[in-house]
Amino acid sequence: MTLIAASATLLLILDPFGNIVMFNAILSRVPLERRRRVMVREALIAYGILMTFLLVGGPLLKFLGLEQSSLSLAGGIMLFMIAIGMVFPKSGVNLTHEGDDEPFIVPLATPLIAGPSGMAFLLLLASQHPERLTDWMLAVTGACAVSAAVLIGGERLMQLLGTKGMRAIERLMGMILTLVAVQMILNGISLYWVTLHPVP
Repeated sequence: MTLIAASATLLLILDPFGNIVMFNAILSRVPLERRRRVMVREALIAYGILMTFLLVGGPLLKFLGLEQSSLSLAGGIMLFMIAIGMVFPKSGVNLTHEGDDEPFIVPLATPLIAGPSGMAFLLLLASQHPERLTDWMLAVTGACAVSAAVLIGGERLMQLLGTKGMRAIERLMGMILTLVAVQMILNGISLYWVTLHPVP
């Protein structure tokens, strides 16, 4: 996987367009002059979480005794479930922050930005190509920067595109992410098949 492909895939996983509505709902009680600073802070915390998982991914897999095939399958299944939720959004989930205090780490930084699927994807990259750790760090930095920019400019984007436009973009990203998830599952099956039938 190339650096650009890794950045684009991670950006799809972070789903900033899908998080815009949720972010604005959670921060509805936070004064406008503080809202941008809160978003920047939460984006930086999410960046730190993702970078930590990237850096400790290889040693963690070895410690747990996990194979690349199982990680690829698990990551693909998680991505597929998230992608289906993006294409066919469900109602009734309420993560709106209660109280007058601004949210901290949960639920903005994690799980809305740095969710389990993003962590699993980074663990997979680190385990498959540990020699390209610098590339993956750049991918995380680029994807998080774009995601933060989209979230910070969320109100303007909502006014420009409207609710239907935002839903259309999220569903398009969900369809692309579905393809990525299916490919990850196929890669996991291929890796598992190789371990069962090694080439003599």
